[in-house]
Amino acid sequence: MQIKQLHLSVYRIPTDRPEQDGTYDWTSTTLVLVEPETDTGLRGLGYSYADGVTATLIKETLAPVVCGRDVQDVGGSWSAMVRAIRNLGRPGIASMAIAAVDTALWDLKARAVGLPLFKLLGPYRDAVPIYGSGGFTSYTEQELVAQLAGWVEQGIPRVKMKIGRDPAADVARVRAVRKAIGDDARLFVDANGAYDVKEALRQAERFAEHDVTWFEEPVSSDHLDALHFIREQTPSMDIAAGEYGYDRFYFRRMVEAGAVDVLQADMTRCAGVTGFLQAAAIAHAFAVPFSAHCAPELHAHVACAAPEFRNAEYFHDHVRIAHMLFDGVPEPVNGCLRPDPLRPGFGLELKRRDAERWAV
Repeated sequence: MQIKQLHLSVYRIPTDRPEQDGTYDWTSTTLVLVEPETDTGLRGLGYSYADGVTATLIKETLAPVVCGRDVQDVGGSWSAMVRAIRNLGRPGIASMAIAAVDTALWDLKARAVGLPLFKLLGPYRDAVPIYGSGGFTSYTEQELVAQLAGWVEQGIPRVKMKIGRDPAADVARVRAVRKAIGDDARLFVDANGAYDVKEALRQAERFAEHDVTWFEEPVSSDHLDALHFIREQTPSMDIAAGEYGYDRFYFRRMVEAGAVDVLQADMTRCAGVTGFLQAAAIAHAFAVPFSAHCAPELHAHVACAAPEFRNAEYFHDHVRIAHMLFDGVPEPVNGCLRPDPLRPGFGLELKRRDAERWAV
């Protein structure tokens, strides 16, 4: 069975309200969808949350080296795509384009043999712990508290909020969330690299008073020495980073630098299922806990196959979009996502008529 063609679609979905974190503002999210089709008519499905121009790169550069290959030859397709973008560079859109195609090819391979992807990959577990994530800095305190407390009420015992726009307000908002969610739920914060080292350390001390146990990107993840220094000075909370990693060399440098307590990776950025599992292997080799960034409907499968795994991010934007565009999206149960063992591949089906509204 050979890959005959790649069908491409781009969807842009407005946020339900303006969103903002410590360093970025947005009002919409774009999803680039790839549907590989075989010579027998079987289709797979995969995607990346990436700019729409990613589809052009897939069409002009990646499709020619993938079409004609055997459905089972996902590794060969991945290597061919990496070679094809050599002169473009791995970080950024090139890796996100590979991610969309690789994800779709793994889905197709699993569908071809009638297995859910997590079973095909060889799982270490059949469910993954999640944390509710949103709490944008653009939210009012009332909106922030309602969202995070709502997840806890739904049985998700870990929640994360954005910080970084106003240090004084950050502390007050953390205090309000802790009061709302109670003492038992775990509270995470994410600065998206907004602080400098001294401000991050001052904030970490203040956050510790409210039992914050996870501090994500207190400074830019490009500054590995600074992350390492902050990690040494904050023994009461985990320092997490890695969502902007696009290849295995990035993840290796991060763990070799001792920059994180928890290594994060995002399969929609780090070249798909194949790249995510490479990052997972690096985390395992260094005995560093591993975490999945965003796209929980996809990571629910691949995280089951990661040997050293802590949690997956149940991100508000992506959960909302997944339900708008797809059938088969897994729902949280007791703070975990459990892939459906009866649905092949990722278990997702595009709601084509609904999706047309957002096509660009």
